[in-house]
Amino acid sequence: MFRSRPATSPASRENQHHTSEETFVNTSVQPTAAPATERQWMDRAIDLATTSVAGGGGPFGALVLRGGELVGTGNNQVTTLLDPTAHAEVTAMRHACRELDTFSLDGCVLVTSCEPCPMCLSSALWARMDRILFSASRDDAAYGGFDDRKFYDLFETKPRAVWPMQVEQVDVPHRTRPFEAWLAKDDRIDY
Repeated sequence: MFRSRPATSPASRENQHHTSEETFVNTSVQPTAAPATERQWMDRAIDLATTSVAGGGGPFGALVLRGGELVGTGNNQVTTLLDPTAHAEVTAMRHACRELDTFSLDGCVLVTSCEPCPMCLSSALWARMDRILFSASRDDAAYGGFDDRKFYDLFETKPRAVWPMQVEQVDVPHRTRPFEAWLAKDDRIDY
């Protein structure tokens, strides 16, 4: 099984340290200093992820922006739709494509509450996204019960510097809030 709850806290994992604000930081990724508007969009994606948990979805939220305008939103609906591809990023891209009446999201930015899994990264590449911004890291997601590291290992043969789009982390202190809500939810459906 690829997704499993880790036996240890993220503080004990390699390349991480525990901060005084009870959040976990993956020190192997260097977050960018995002402009205020990018942080505001990230806050919105994180809020969407947290709301998703309350509504029965998974702890992930995503937005698609074009020219600084919101053109698509999505939350994780894997268990609610019984669709393993209904990740927040994919649902946001589907929404944006319908809204813009196109299959190409060239010129768009994907803002997502968590580092996209390999499927979502591939979808963003196929959609021709210009840029991806994320907050919670893959290690934060693993701590929340969403461990995609085996999938990443399959795909990580080229450094991000040679990818055809920018992928950057936006570090905000509340980036793990959706995972905290998820772990506190008694009736969650782990997948």
